[in-house]
Amino acid sequence: QVQLVETGGGLVQPGGSLRLSCAASASIFSIVAMGWYRRAPGKQRELVATITSGGITNFVDSVKGRFTISRDNAKNTVYLQMNSLKPEDTAVYYCYANNYGSYYWGQGTQVTVSS
Repeated sequence: QVQLVETGGGLVQPGGSLRLSCAASASIFSIVAMGWYRRAPGKQRELVATITSGGITNFVDSVKGRFTISRDNAKNTVYLQMNSLKPEDTAVYYCYANNYGSYYWGQGTQVTVSS
């Protein structure tokens, strides 16, 4: 069982930046993949970014070039750096971990991009 806690959400103006953190309650060294989903009001859940245990990353097209994902195995934490934020990035962002088919989720953190 892995518990995930997200922090770092908030209100930011268009063009601004935020860094989300996802702290795990156990070692993430061998977790197959971790990443972030988001759910915007009235929209389906969307996979935003993933990072594998080997450091391979993948992003949804709408955030490529603006978001980066990284993991610090020593701190059991995954980060989502979000730059050049747009109003359409407004959503609740959820951290997830895929541990050989067992999925774990955080409680979500709200990101609002507005002037």
